[in-house]
Amino acid sequence: MSDSEKDSSDNKVNCDACPILCRISPGKTGSCDRYGNFEGKLKRIDPIILTQKTVEKNEALVPFSENTLNWKGSVINHETIFPTAIGAGTTYPDYKPAPFIIASKHDDIDMITVVTEGIFSYCSYKIKIDTDRYVGPEQSSVKCEGENVGHVMTAEYGSQMLSLGGVHHLTGGSKQEGRITCQMMEDLGNQKSVELEIENGSKLIIQAGKSPIIDDIQEERMRVGCGSATIGIFAQQWFGKVDEVIVVDEHITGMLSEHQAGRYIGMKPSGIRLRGRRSTPGRYFQVANPGHGWGGTDISDPLEIIDRIKEGVSFPGLKLLMVSTTGEDAAYFVLNENLKPCKERIPGELQKVVDRIGENCEPAQSSVLFVAGAGGSLRAGVTENPVRLTRSVRQMITRTTCGGAPVYVWPGGGITVMVDVSKMPQNSFGSVPTPAIVAPIEFTMKLKDFEDLGGHLNHVREIEKIPENRETKIINWNEKNPWPFP
Repeated sequence: MSDSEKDSSDNKVNCDACPILCRISPGKTGSCDRYGNFEGKLKRIDPIILTQKTVEKNEALVPFSENTLNWKGSVINHETIFPTAIGAGTTYPDYKPAPFIIASKHDDIDMITVVTEGIFSYCSYKIKIDTDRYVGPEQSSVKCEGENVGHVMTAEYGSQMLSLGGVHHLTGGSKQEGRITCQMMEDLGNQKSVELEIENGSKLIIQAGKSPIIDDIQEERMRVGCGSATIGIFAQQWFGKVDEVIVVDEHITGMLSEHQAGRYIGMKPSGIRLRGRRSTPGRYFQVANPGHGWGGTDISDPLEIIDRIKEGVSFPGLKLLMVSTTGEDAAYFVLNENLKPCKERIPGELQKVVDRIGENCEPAQSSVLFVAGAGGSLRAGVTENPVRLTRSVRQMITRTTCGGAPVYVWPGGGITVMVDVSKMPQNSFGSVPTPAIVAPIEFTMKLKDFEDLGGHLNHVREIEKIPENRETKIINWNEKNPWPFP
């Protein structure tokens, strides 16, 4: 080895922030681009993010605005500051205390917040897509750039559901599958748009908090309810204005005259019979196949779902309104002398109710929920006896947050958390080439409770000391989130 090569090797720094264990040359960064060698010292490139809530009622703050304040450790009001783990770094596999164990005082109560960026292989996203449009069969693979990254789950009320990511896609397949899965997950967490394709189904563009795009069609409305529910909601408003209303829905199509709501208000039988499987009166299953047509079906002509019109019950001049569960599709027919439906312009009094269906539909959006298991060695960064942290979280003695956002802690063993990424600051997520996702997690508790669970008391520091060796920024607290302190 030459002298120059030896000097270069001697100046390298070891990074133990993840299992890659990079040896970083001077002026370079590790494989994750989050840590670098600066003048022979390992430093995190990104700043630590603190959040600050407003105390002035008349001062309007934009949640997580891009405006940031560089903070040098000057005196601050502890009552308004919450330290997130974004940029804090990690001690994975947590054979040493968490990067920052921060003391503060709130309402004269001594508090502790333990912050760390967890490295998660056991993590996924649950995606809720507000649409009745058919996206693909349940259990179908979801692909990103041609690689399997998840699957379709059971549909919920007015929404399609996906499960994306997870340890088997991150580490259980090919390197390409793991790399693309990891990038897709990082982008979704950072509220960027992601293109997906469902096997034997649709192409999707998903972004947290934005309306989904399905096969190049941007969704606008989430349905007001199924066909039966729509009948129940608007029955009174239709009564006396029309002889029959059929609400087309891929799941449950409703027919007013047969429905309990129609009978209650005194509707007479119309003699119209629908295709599909009749459930309870006025409720029909499987009137058509799922698709991108009326009410999430594959039909563009609503008359296709009519099986027959019964003579002696139906009559010439019968007025029929057919409408979808979002009000986006509607048609009005009058039966002629041969009992054939003839399309006419929707009368204003009926159009008003159709418009009201649309008014009662919530805006369609994509919801992205991050799910991660924090029940491994991450707990050792808080206490020498990790099960005590688990119990403390489960007993709600310790409050868990991700980037300050509230989490749902799943029942059962371990600490499995779920958080809405739209409630977290922008760019909260990172990744390491393992591949794995890097996400912030904070544990907040009273000092006394920290002592009781065997916390690392010798590593507690005041919040003002954070900027001594790290760049620190303060951003606005999201006022829609509950404050983690008492």
